[in-house]
Amino acid sequence: EIEQAVSELAEQPFDAVEFPYAFLMAFGNKDTTIKRLRTGASNKSDFDGPWGGVLQTNNIHLATCAPGDIAATLTALRDSPATTRAKAKFILATDGIDLEAEDITTGETIACRYTDFPDHFGFFLPLAGISTVKQIRESAFDIRATSRLNRLYVELIKDNPDWGSAEKRHDMNHFMARLIFCFFAEDTDIFVSDNLFTATIDQMANRDGSNTHEVIGEIFRAMNTPIPKRADAKLPRWADTFPYVNGGLFSGSTDVPRFSKIAQRYLSHIGSLDWTQINPDIFGSMIQAVADEEERSVLGMHYTSVPNILKVLNPLFLDDLRAELEAAGDNARKLANLRARMAKIRVFDPACGSGNFLVIAYKEMRSLEYEINKRRGEPQRRTDIPLTNYRGIELRDFSAEIARLALIIAEYQCDVT
Repeated sequence: EIEQAVSELAEQPFDAVEFPYAFLMAFGNKDTTIKRLRTGASNKSDFDGPWGGVLQTNNIHLATCAPGDIAATLTALRDSPATTRAKAKFILATDGIDLEAEDITTGETIACRYTDFPDHFGFFLPLAGISTVKQIRESAFDIRATSRLNRLYVELIKDNPDWGSAEKRHDMNHFMARLIFCFFAEDTDIFVSDNLFTATIDQMANRDGSNTHEVIGEIFRAMNTPIPKRADAKLPRWADTFPYVNGGLFSGSTDVPRFSKIAQRYLSHIGSLDWTQINPDIFGSMIQAVADEEERSVLGMHYTSVPNILKVLNPLFLDDLRAELEAAGDNARKLANLRARMAKIRVFDPACGSGNFLVIAYKEMRSLEYEINKRRGEPQRRTDIPLTNYRGIELRDFSAEIARLALIIAEYQCDVT
């Protein structure tokens, strides 16, 4: 799949001659297409650089260059008559240290370290014939995270077939939701130190994965044990560092599937991502594909149209609240009354899926509440809007788990912004 191929390309030693072809292969070009480009039969480039250029008609004009020459190379590609004749959609230049690219149609650009360009692979999805909306292009993190979680999920089921059965499906789904929370928590202030979850596993688990399930199980047990009860729980000292997490996410069974060496590497790769970039508006729909066998083939193409959801929420109650806020102006009493009213509003979605409707409703309400607090001179005031006012029903177990998790993440992000 694209994300994996792009990630593997960035991890390999840079080859100035091979990069253009490897890049195009990562986005699904067939061997016959690459062969025709290599021989010049379909390569329309007129770029006169050290290694020439590669121009694929109706797609991209790209070239590698000497260190420090990216800006000049990108300008040459942009000004190239061949780029115009071939109706290229993108131009790209890299020296193996940095990488820059431009969407000629929209004028959007990216500039990053070469090793970081997989973080922007959503920008290039049209190269694979995948039409995108701006929301998906900007959600490259969500696509990469979902893709890596999918690979871990598949590997764990392969090593633990019983965890894929109907009887264990809830346990597997709950386990994946717990993992996602841990990855998010270690990159934020929920855990006491950065990278706590991933670093603990790297330190305490064997490299072959033989005891990884035991290490994770103890971490989960710690997060289900209130601080006053820690002594009686007889937790390992290294697990005692993890906080107690209320809300029921870690209650119940702490069973963990066994990990192979490969599964443990996938776990480490997931932990290396910056989970503060998670977008709960769309992540819920995308992560749903992790446990849905029918949806894996289109992994990364699930997204929520926030404007469409707002077409329902706005006339339902948000427009009225905004009108009341406008009428209140800076009147402290009226603002306080509006805030109290908002704290009593309950939102219910009888078919909530992975929670996108609820998440967007919650974030919109928090945004209105923040405006009220700002007008009253209380921008740091804690929220009066309880998460328990946002409820839903969902048949699919994993979707329900992710809906709950997406709301927890949305609450945290609203608290820190």
